[in-house]
Amino acid sequence: MLKNWTRIFLYHLKNEKLFSALNVFGLAIGIAGLIFALLYWNDEQSYDAWNPEKDKVFKVFTDIGKNVIWPYNPVTLETYLKDNPSVANVVYHDGYHADFFKYKEKKHFINKTLNTQNDFFELFPFERVAGNLSTALLKENSVAMNQETAKLFFKEENPIGKQIIYENTILTVTAVYKVPGNSSINPTMVINQMKEQLLENKDYWGNFYYHLMIKLKDPTKAEEITKKINELYYQNKTVKDAKSDGMSVEEYIKSYGSIKSVLNPLSTIRLHAIVPGMPEGQGNYQFLVIMLGLSVLIIILSIANYINLATANAIKRAKEVGIRKIIGASKMNIVCQFIFESILINLFSIFLALVIVELSLPFYNEFLEKELIIYGSQFYIQLILIFIITVSVAGVFPAVYVANFETLKVLKGNFGRSKSGIWMRNGMLILQFAIASFFIVGSYIVYDQVTYLANKDLGFKGDQVVAIRWFKSKDIATHKNANQLIFKKYQTIKSEIVKIQGIQQISTGTFKFGGGNDSSSSFSYNGENIQANNLAIDYNMLDMMQIKIKEGRNISEKLASDSINSMLINETALSMMKEKNPIGKAVLWQGKKLKIIGVVKDFNLLSPQSKVPPMVFFHLKTNDWLLGNLNNIYVKIDANNSGQTLAKIEEFWKENVDQEYPFEYDFVDKEYARTYETYVKQKNLFSLLNIVVIGIALFGLFALASYSIQSRMKEIAIRKTLGAETNTLLKELSKQYILYCAIGFLIALFPVYYLLNKWLENFAFRIDITVFPFIFGFLILLVLTLIIVLLKAYTATRVNVLHYLKYE
Repeated sequence: MLKNWTRIFLYHLKNEKLFSALNVFGLAIGIAGLIFALLYWNDEQSYDAWNPEKDKVFKVFTDIGKNVIWPYNPVTLETYLKDNPSVANVVYHDGYHADFFKYKEKKHFINKTLNTQNDFFELFPFERVAGNLSTALLKENSVAMNQETAKLFFKEENPIGKQIIYENTILTVTAVYKVPGNSSINPTMVINQMKEQLLENKDYWGNFYYHLMIKLKDPTKAEEITKKINELYYQNKTVKDAKSDGMSVEEYIKSYGSIKSVLNPLSTIRLHAIVPGMPEGQGNYQFLVIMLGLSVLIIILSIANYINLATANAIKRAKEVGIRKIIGASKMNIVCQFIFESILINLFSIFLALVIVELSLPFYNEFLEKELIIYGSQFYIQLILIFIITVSVAGVFPAVYVANFETLKVLKGNFGRSKSGIWMRNGMLILQFAIASFFIVGSYIVYDQVTYLANKDLGFKGDQVVAIRWFKSKDIATHKNANQLIFKKYQTIKSEIVKIQGIQQISTGTFKFGGGNDSSSSFSYNGENIQANNLAIDYNMLDMMQIKIKEGRNISEKLASDSINSMLINETALSMMKEKNPIGKAVLWQGKKLKIIGVVKDFNLLSPQSKVPPMVFFHLKTNDWLLGNLNNIYVKIDANNSGQTLAKIEEFWKENVDQEYPFEYDFVDKEYARTYETYVKQKNLFSLLNIVVIGIALFGLFALASYSIQSRMKEIAIRKTLGAETNTLLKELSKQYILYCAIGFLIALFPVYYLLNKWLENFAFRIDITVFPFIFGFLILLVLTLIIVLLKAYTATRVNVLHYLKYE
């Protein structure tokens, strides 16, 4: 029986090449899209899944009020948390840093080095390769490293007990580990040098410098621990600060708010952290859902296309089915035969989809900045489920439809005029039009929003301005007069670089365009407490970046007071102060009185999709403790011979500034553009899928129009014989498709408006959804539909009518 079914299948495959190719290719594209989405989904969902402690480990965030949440905490919490019987481990750590490490006079530049405390591996029990992870960080100046780093340093030598040098400090290798899967913390090296830093800050409740993670014995106690931390903040920060300010606690909370803690479990932190805070970054849950949702839409479109083509093509096989019934075939036998053919089509489609995925995977990985590969039991199970679902949905409907043909009718040759099954084909065609409408309108709105972001006036000009990364040596960073040394070194660099031909201006600030090196603190004015970003700048920084002063003036090196007690604020801060005439007014900032000398027009420092936060500006020397955040020097270069100018800067830098660290730079405008790169990717994804969806829909429409018009050829021949004109025939043949196109478009209206409006809520600066994208989408879909249908209809009207009338 199977042999006979296979022969029939191959016969029809040979004689219906176009039909078969459209079926296989359409399904393959849909399955490939779903496979891509599943690979991404599996990868993001796998973060920390390997970690047996994931439900007990919590990242501690700090909510300081007014929608400001930090991933940092004061070290003063450590003593109280360690004494709590519900807490198993308390671990502070820094962010990743990159530096040189030396072994036997050979230096290696290592990224992703993590400075933490000795219980780190109790929270992240990586796979042990050598040494003992439980005791690896017990002693200060011990280091554990991953397998790759150990091979880099020691080749085939046993690394345990070996010593490497890090900025004049000897570190002893105590363990080698392997990270068994995706992890929110995945360091190349782990060192324990936190003791001195923690001791320096052990009494300061206001120093939010370090990341904090805790492991609970019972994860259900998380709420209890949160309340305990909040009580500590209340007693040691709120009450004491209120007393020092001469205010009641109620007045203080009303003006400044109260600090609260938020515990985020490791098991959900990759995709559902309240703010980014883990070293490996935060996953984009919305983008993940969008990709999966769009892929599901495409597979639905592909299945609808398959069902439509299969039921339309069944008309040609009606007599075959009738004869099989006459000779004794049951309905179940016929259903099984057609399901068998669907299984073969789906197998071909899945194999083709896997080929498409394998060939496209390098580009997909580059798009996502990942290293996805096709493997794993989870993926194969999902692939089998895809196969079962597509066969069940795409195979059963056409098979049941064919099995229900009326034997006598099909043997008389009248089945072509039957209305049976038309409702299904029309319904599927409308569904295809609806999905295509969703993609066309959606991609237009996404394109419009991303273009708006790219062209928006940011309030500064970053073209031809280069941000040079300044790695400060540990000798400078840990010196007792570090701030003075940093400022002096910067002045020397500035005076020398400005002499290079092609340099127009040089300046700096303790911040980074696009976010980074951020510092935030509050200032008070007339009882209003305003949490603002602190931007310490050189005198000419605002002028160089073409950031405008709305009122008042800029800081000036001609006035000594401008580097002592003067500050500027931005428009957002001014609106929160509720002051019409701010110039000359004094505010209390960090216990100091500073005079406002100017108001800076709002500009998008962080990203164009974020609201402009309140900002305060002062000279680098006014609050020199901010010089620790000075990590970039900004140089504006002449557009002519920019390559030559950069080469000269690099030569000077390596000779006079830093001979060890690599010379790193980026143009500010390009660096800033990466802040909305995710949305550019979403635009590109939507555009690509839009082409795929339209292609699948048009393939289906082409085949369906071919079958539909072919079934009406005798009608067309009779109409032509009776004198019908070509234009009348074209109108008659195409009007039903125009109707289906309009119905599909109307079905898509609400979903596309609602979902795209939700997507636009991500942006502080966004476009308004107008009627134009919908008109544009409908016209594009209608034009494409008419092109396909009218081409087929016109071809049908040009045939020899006698060919179809001579059998009547």
